[in-house]
Amino acid sequence: MIKSAKILLLIFPSMLVYADNPPQPPLVVAHTAVAVDRLSKSQLRSIYLKRQVIWPNGDKIKVYMLPAKSVTHQQFSQADLQMFPYQLEQTWQKLTFSGIGTPPIEVATAAQMLQLIQTTPGAIGYLPHGNEINNAKVIEIQP
Repeated sequence: MIKSAKILLLIFPSMLVYADNPPQPPLVVAHTAVAVDRLSKSQLRSIYLKRQVIWPNGDKIKVYMLPAKSVTHQQFSQADLQMFPYQLEQTWQKLTFSGIGTPPIEVATAAQMLQLIQTTPGAIGYLPHGNEINNAKVIEIQP
């Protein structure tokens, strides 16, 4: 009993710090030519579920994502898309199986994601908060 009380005393302060400073959601980033500065969470979800495939100016949307097991992908899915990663995966499997569409392009690292966004017109993706972003546009996500 005393041992478990000591563990709680060690864990509790860290829980308070986390409650005061929750992790920042990933930044949504697009190619500089994308004519959109902000998206609602609903619009972003439509893009990642491949329901919206063209930007308002007519450019094709090229969607990138990190591996499903990455912490950044999990944070993005839950905070910005308001879905669990497995729900996204199920939706993409249905689209692929039915022949209607394909899932976003998976990239291995945040650095590779940024490079593809910088060089691919119409590209959109996400990066861990705090990454230095050059030659790309940060898209504001509204509730």
